[in-house]
Amino acid sequence: MSTATDSASGRREPGELFGPRFELFADVLAVGLVTAVACLPLVTVPAALATACALLRRRQRYAEPCTAGHYVRALRARRWRADLAAGGLLLAFGALFAADAALAAAGLPGAVPFAVFLAAVGTALAVAGLRACAQEEAATVWRAALRAAALRTVRDLPGSALVLLALATAAVCAWVLPPLLFLVPGPLAAALTAVERRPHG
Repeated sequence: MSTATDSASGRREPGELFGPRFELFADVLAVGLVTAVACLPLVTVPAALATACALLRRRQRYAEPCTAGHYVRALRARRWRADLAAGGLLLAFGALFAADAALAAAGLPGAVPFAVFLAAVGTALAVAGLRACAQEEAATVWRAALRAAALRTVRDLPGSALVLLALATAAVCAWVLPPLLFLVPGPLAAALTAVERRPHG
């Protein structure tokens, strides 16, 4: 059987130590590590996650390896003015929600329904933002990526639930084992890419 067929089926060639599935696992971990480092300035989070999704998408389409070198080159080639604007918007929303959460926790009248509303809005925005990072438009035009992600968030509720589950899983893993914080961006990006690549996603 040909190498292409073996790769597609996930089987190893004679004498091959690791199969394609293990290579995908290694690529996801490598992408997660470099993505976590790229996210450290915080304002670079959207660009870093979008780059990880783009590399994993190209790996699925063209079987390109996801190495740290590929990631750094792809990250440097991005349009950083738009990326930094997206990152600044993310930080502004984060600060606004933190302030609103502090007010809700202060015991003001109507704090409970306001906290519920705030949690619902925050969840929807988080899902839409994550789905935007997995859009192909995120490589060039964030506005188009956000528009497409907002539509998918509403129209593809099962996919949005999967994104929320992936985010919750990543958060729990990082909380239980803090060192995993530097690896979870890889599986999260893989989950986002898989959701957007679904036949009816």
